[in-house]
Amino acid sequence: MKISQIIISFCLACILILTCATQAIAFCGFYVGGADAKLFNKASQVVIARNGDRTILTMANDFQGAIKDFAMVVPVPVAIKREQVHIGKRSTIDKLDAFSQPRLVEYFDPDPCAPSMSSDAMERAASAPQAVPAQIMRKATGNLGVTVEDRFKVNEYEIVILSAKESNGLETWLQRSGYNIPKGASELLSPYIKQKLKFFVAKIDIKEFNKIGGKVLRPLQIAYQSPKFMLPIRLGMINSRGEQDLVVYILSPKGRAELTNYRTVKIPTGTEIPEYIKSEFGSFYKAAFQKVYEREQKKVAFLEYAWDTGNCDPCSSEPPTPAELKDAGVFWNNNGKNMPSNPSFRRPMPSSNAFITRLHVRYTRSKFPEDLMFQETGNQENFQGRYVMNHPFKGDVSCDAGKKYQQALRPRLEKEASNLANLTGWSIREINRKINFPIAPPKSDANSPFWQNIWNNK
Repeated sequence: MKISQIIISFCLACILILTCATQAIAFCGFYVGGADAKLFNKASQVVIARNGDRTILTMANDFQGAIKDFAMVVPVPVAIKREQVHIGKRSTIDKLDAFSQPRLVEYFDPDPCAPSMSSDAMERAASAPQAVPAQIMRKATGNLGVTVEDRFKVNEYEIVILSAKESNGLETWLQRSGYNIPKGASELLSPYIKQKLKFFVAKIDIKEFNKIGGKVLRPLQIAYQSPKFMLPIRLGMINSRGEQDLVVYILSPKGRAELTNYRTVKIPTGTEIPEYIKSEFGSFYKAAFQKVYEREQKKVAFLEYAWDTGNCDPCSSEPPTPAELKDAGVFWNNNGKNMPSNPSFRRPMPSSNAFITRLHVRYTRSKFPEDLMFQETGNQENFQGRYVMNHPFKGDVSCDAGKKYQQALRPRLEKEASNLANLTGWSIREINRKINFPIAPPKSDANSPFWQNIWNNK
């Protein structure tokens, strides 16, 4: 998205130590790499802390261009007051991103010739290796039909709250008032006016911006109360001719949040992939995401993570602290008791653990014609995008158990290569080259589909 005009985009203490039994390795493993939102171009990030009909929304703008041209127009369900707006912390969003990112974990095969284990156990280890511990205001404006409900400043942000009767009038008012709105905005503004939504409009005071260093736009937080649990995305398509990525981190005391007007699909997880992906995990995940995005016809949201924020397995970063959860908008404790009657930032906000849902949406105007509509659920089933890298044992395997281990190992390596090709669409021949298999197969394996794929240039 070229953003020389306006950004109207929803841009979004512990290391867990545990050991898994061989038969129960659903999540354990040693974290070695992750795929954060920074992997994707034009990726916006939004944090939504929601309990009942109370919401605190944190928006991280993916603005690129001259700060004087920045403007953000956000449809909101109610008129926002000064005490309901706050400057958020970029570091908090980064923390939630790191905590919930798709991850690569590794396992190490034990020595098959170690006397403490039977040969049968060693053979099983080749196909299911043991885990190591996890490191874990109102003013009429002529005949344009626009009303200024309020006007105030929050640090470097100059904010106006508007209501409007018709979209052409709102577009004209914004342009006359110095907001660099692209032509054609009225078409996308119209549905929000029909829903009687208000408009939260922000631009930058350059002097104030320079006082804080003048480098990066800080996130904006808005607190409000409304039964509408939604995230407007259509305005973010005004300047865009292509696909945009949006990562939404939803915090709730109940459990998972889910979309009600689009399907949500879990990203592939738990798949074993070759060792060399450790140094190429970013490229791998981008390719795997693109493959499943195309498979789902580019019109679903993807669940990348769902877990209580108080723990993880394996941990890709330390879990967010109570202070960080508070910074992210968590305002409840004691299962929702003692909540402020009007969510704002002028009163102390108790904090507690919260369930986080990470949704990744890649959207275009044609595939996502509606805004995102959510609902809270009580589903606390854990889920993570997790990919498994198994390290074969490299030492002496000349014992009988070692020979059995080697025989069981080759099919596993072949399966890992096939898994990677299926996940990414990459050439199996190139994958096998990087795995560095022998030039020729053993005679007993020469007719296997694995080797035939190599010789047939697939």
